[in-house]
Amino acid sequence: MMQASLYLYCLFIRSLIRIFAPIMKILILGAGKMGSFFTDLLSFQHETAVYDIDPRRLRFVYNTCRFTTLDEIREFRPELVINAATVKYTIEAFKQVIPALPQDCILSDIASVKTQLPEFYRESGFRFVSTHPMFGPTFASLSNLGNENAIIISESDHLGKVFFKDLYQSLGLNIFEYTFDEHDETMAYSLSIPFVSTFVFAAIMKKQEAPGTTFKKHMAIAKGLLSEDDYLLQEILFNPRTPGQVENIRRELKDLLQIIEEHDAEGMKAYLTKIRAKIE
Repeated sequence: MMQASLYLYCLFIRSLIRIFAPIMKILILGAGKMGSFFTDLLSFQHETAVYDIDPRRLRFVYNTCRFTTLDEIREFRPELVINAATVKYTIEAFKQVIPALPQDCILSDIASVKTQLPEFYRESGFRFVSTHPMFGPTFASLSNLGNENAIIISESDHLGKVFFKDLYQSLGLNIFEYTFDEHDETMAYSLSIPFVSTFVFAAIMKKQEAPGTTFKKHMAIAKGLLSEDDYLLQEILFNPRTPGQVENIRRELKDLLQIIEEHDAEGMKAYLTKIRAKIE
């Protein structure tokens, strides 16, 4: 009897909290690094649940519900779904849980590659918000994100955009709003160029007994990048706008090689002046 009374009291307190605080029921898909990050971030202010088909990945998730079945999702009735599955499975993960979602639920993704997502959202019939937190567990310190950026897709649902704007502002992120097309164009520049440059660096490596500081920094970047999911790297480089950026690299390498082969001191001075001006 006492246990039942305590349960009803807890329900009453929770209902009061939901009235006076902006609490949402949030389902997070995937218990990987980013899924765990969003769970830790949101679980103390919102009612959260994490869904993963592999129960072992849920072992270290705390202060949140742990789901492995669609029936649990149905009973939970989330208001927002944050898809933190790897980019290869983003759309597949959505399709798996959609039958268990209420129609007023907002779908959201944090994918760094938005290919096929606009079409999927249009056909789904659900409201959506698409964002790209431009930091990852490989290089960023998830406890100190003050110098990092996030993109919110302008075609997204208004309430969804407000939610993520408030969330990203609370982390101190610099927020930019782009269309899906603008996002893909930006990613072709900001990701493809450093990725390709790092691949070329790694491709010509040989063992260094006494590497210099610059070499060691480049090697650390290469090791970090190559620890990322292969499909993610592939999708970023297969962006339709990537070939143009790679062509720019090839053209610059050709010009630089000519200067080096000809020992063109004046040409090298002009080249260094040009590239210093670009990074100022």
